Amino acid sequence: MYHHVKKLMFTVRVDEPDPRFGNMLLEQFGGANGELAAAMQYSIQGLNCEDPDRKDLLMDIGTEELSHLEVVGCLARMHLAPSKFDRQAAEADPLIAIAGGGGINLFNSQGNPWTADYLKITGELDVDLRSNIAAEARAKIVYERLINFCDDAGSKDALQFLMTREITHMKAFSLALESLSKPAFSIGRIAPTPGLVNQFFNDSTGTGDHGEIDTSGPWNEGGDWVFTESPALQASEPGGATPIVTESSPPVDEAGLGDLLLEELRDILHAEKQLTKALPKMAQAARFVQLRELFEQHLAETENQIERINECFELLGESPRAKPCKGMMGLIEEGTEVMKKGEGKEDAASDLGLIAAAQRIEHYEMSGYTTARNLAQQLRHSAIVGLLCKSLAEEENADVLLNQVSRSLMSVAKMPAALEQAE
Repeated sequence: MYHHVKKLMFTVRVDEPDPRFGNMLLEQFGGANGELAAAMQYSIQGLNCEDPDRKDLLMDIGTEELSHLEVVGCLARMHLAPSKFDRQAAEADPLIAIAGGGGINLFNSQGNPWTADYLKITGELDVDLRSNIAAEARAKIVYERLINFCDDAGSKDALQFLMTREITHMKAFSLALESLSKPAFSIGRIAPTPGLVNQFFNDSTGTGDHGEIDTSGPWNEGGDWVFTESPALQASEPGGATPIVTESSPPVDEAGLGDLLLEELRDILHAEKQLTKALPKMAQAARFVQLRELFEQHLAETENQIERINECFELLGESPRAKPCKGMMGLIEEGTEVMKKGEGKEDAASDLGLIAAAQRIEHYEMSGYTTARNLAQQLRHSAIVGLLCKSLAEEENADVLLNQVSRSLMSVAKMPAALEQAE
């Protein structure tokens, strides 16, 4: 929760109001690099953050930025005050004087309204921390320029305080990023293309009247850099080939991912074949029509999934040979025990036990399809990815439907107890 304390973080004093300077201050009130943008960016990042330590950091600084917004707002209002009654002062910004009555509003110095487009929020903690470091650096420069254009001593003191806190926040964000212990260029989870990532393209060339000279430095030479002359110019030459590395992964399956994909598909194939035998028994054991129909519907889906797996083997040029899936064997064995125990239970309790067994099976299948899909993606088997995604979507949907039936049955199970209490 928030609690407003009627005291500024920094006491503002303005000796000589300057409406034109007040207009400049609005850049830090409702501008792209202003305090409201920072407060919203850090606070929303904090709400999205699953890391409790760094969530606390984001919420702390986001809340402080709201205090800075109050300081900037009070400072700007005091400079703009003459525009309420003085014609010459009002001419400095008619929008503020006429439409806003000489007060502040969520506009920048050009009168453009504040927008959430200013916020940089990706949901990736390390990426967001880098954005925050850059945001603090931009805000520091804006405050520095405001100080340079300010003649009022009290205003300068407030701006110096705010500018200094930008550096404080930069330090905190930088150290938080460092504490993640991630390599500097490890962004996201998908690795960059080997070879291509280290190519530097010399795409700005020329000398004398035809352009500035080429330069070199640690940004394009030494280390892992491969300096590549302009691909565009080389491609235009007769017989020239653009030396751009385009493969997204090595052409040779050095890691044995192909074999692993085959193992996963064979495991899933056996699992699905076992399930086609178990689902009719589960449907027969179901007491409620809705659950029975759901099992029958999923049986038809499972048969289609087997056809898709066979198609995957065909695309790989392999025979559709199943490998014994011990995991599914165990789950079906558990399901058989549940059905036996359910024979002596009330209808709702019996079916809720069936649903629990079925959902364990669904989650097992979902994990298998997810692994196989990810392997196929890495190996660039797009057709196989498409087939596996269809089956995965069906498994996820079956799990959702089982949840819906489960909620209905739980309501039914509560009714007898409620009736007994009423009696």
